[in-house]
Amino acid sequence: MSASEDDVKERCWDQREALPGEPRCVVCGRYGEYICDETDDDICSLECKGILLSRLGESRQPTARPCPVKLPATDECYYVRDNGKSEVNPLTTDQTELLRRKLDILVKGDTTPPPILSFASCKLPQKLLENIEVAGYEMPTPVQMQAIPAALARQSLLVSAETGSGKTGSFLIPIVSQCAKFNEEHFRNQQQPLAMVLTPTRELCIQVEDQAKVLGKGLPFKTALVVGGDAMAGQLHRIQQGVSLIVGTPGRLIDLLTKHEIELDTISILVLDEVDCMLQRGFREQVMQIFTALSQPQVLMYSATIPKDVEKMASSMAKKVTVISVGKPNKPNQSVKQLAIWVDSKRKKQKLFDILMSKQHYKPPVIVFVDSRLGADLLSEAITVSTGLKALSIHGEKSMKDRREIVRSFLVGEIPVIVATGVLSRGIDLLTVKQVIVFDMPNSIKEYVHQVGRASRMGEEGTSIVFVNEENKKLFPQLVEALKTSGAAIPRELANSRYSVGSFSAGRGQKKRKLGF
Repeated sequence: MSASEDDVKERCWDQREALPGEPRCVVCGRYGEYICDETDDDICSLECKGILLSRLGESRQPTARPCPVKLPATDECYYVRDNGKSEVNPLTTDQTELLRRKLDILVKGDTTPPPILSFASCKLPQKLLENIEVAGYEMPTPVQMQAIPAALARQSLLVSAETGSGKTGSFLIPIVSQCAKFNEEHFRNQQQPLAMVLTPTRELCIQVEDQAKVLGKGLPFKTALVVGGDAMAGQLHRIQQGVSLIVGTPGRLIDLLTKHEIELDTISILVLDEVDCMLQRGFREQVMQIFTALSQPQVLMYSATIPKDVEKMASSMAKKVTVISVGKPNKPNQSVKQLAIWVDSKRKKQKLFDILMSKQHYKPPVIVFVDSRLGADLLSEAITVSTGLKALSIHGEKSMKDRREIVRSFLVGEIPVIVATGVLSRGIDLLTVKQVIVFDMPNSIKEYVHQVGRASRMGEEGTSIVFVNEENKKLFPQLVEALKTSGAAIPRELANSRYSVGSFSAGRGQKKRKLGF
């Protein structure tokens, strides 16, 4: 908390209750509007700050304590020697090429560092290594193996990897490391913004900031969340208190920047998460407006799908861009078992009810994707009435508070079915999802890839069911290719359609799995 505390709330009962997803006071649990400078914890008032510091003073009294248990800092693997000093045998060129080939990593760019096989090999702060372990990262995922060392080498990146592959950690770990080291080396009373993450949705921003706070706990690293739906005054106050990372949506950030003077010259890292959505679906001008306000930052761009025009856009934002592709770009997550069902539009609703009522095929928790907000509302009500399952809808017209509460209820198991528009197809980390049903086929195969990817996070197996009929004929060739790639059965009507011509170069008579519907 800053020295000017005239308008800061004195007592905890003067503060409101925290909404879902908002920071909570570590003392009383109310809205954590402020940050305690001494501990970097969220607090709601001067009263709770005093209680927190009092507890801290008591905990510092000398007491007999057991020897601390040293957390393992190095993962055991073929190329890493764990001798207590985190020394690493550098990979030879042949080993690097072999490892990239085995992990399906493609790199386009000069002097890109080899992949890492241990977080400890990156010379990260010890506290960050401990936080990484607490966050559940046992060892780097393939995208983290290649993107983290490249980002730490200050290279601008364009990264493509499967949904649920650990992309968020691959940019947050370098950000937390570089910000913490900078703040320790250049000690100031107040932090300055050093990094900015832009995402297309409020929910994704909340998720990214939550993960950043976990990784940065106990380090000189503070964050600010700048999204619509919350009071701008509180977000501005948070930034003015001093933060290292700003996470926000482009529209809200521009709104904030035009109404208030915020210094951005210190920002050295700009992350665009879900870059294809950011640049291709209405955010291009806003993103470029923010980019031009910065002083030639390192640019890190991430998504599950990267078309050629996005590569060109990336090249215009940075002189040298390293392109990293992990897995099969623009293809559905291989951990998701896909099932396509040919069903006429008039029968789709009954087919959905049949699946949700089937002990064999219903695998909750489930996300059902539709193409309109009204359709989401009507279908969720119909599911509840016809099947007895509690279902709610989520889309952009619902308030921030309602959307947070629905996601929370879904995550804790209170609601087994969510009917959603594309708001949930991008990046929202719903680790509990086991099944995705694409009720309305989206307009692009890229969006289909994102929706299917919700059924698997970090390699966990999931299932997806897509309803398809003649109305989706423009996507038939790409859909057939996606199904073939994953080894899924192709409905007879889809295989025989004249719009699918060219999709079957071989194996047209492949044996089809019995659908059972």
